[in-house]
Amino acid sequence: MKQIQVKVMYDEGVEAPKYETKFAAGLDLRANIQTAFTLKPMERKIVPTGIRMEIPVGYEAQIRPRSGLAAKKGITVLNTPGTIDAKRI
Repeated sequence: MKQIQVKVMYDEGVEAPKYETKFAAGLDLRANIQTAFTLKPMERKIVPTGIRMEIPVGYEAQIRPRSGLAAKKGITVLNTPGTIDAKRI
């Protein structure tokens, strides 16, 4: 299998994504917000992560909702899975 290099940059103070449980299938990503907010029913909001990635052409990154947050709070990713295409930064 071919190895790829992905350049990742973090805004100041941003925590790197990490596995939160032993059997987690993916890394947990956190919001990078300065002020708390409340979503109204059916309201949508783009929430920054403070992370930038240089994904090689021919690859993608994906963001998926947490099943617990989606089921309990109705919080999800609008176009699940959210695809992050290759782009040079």
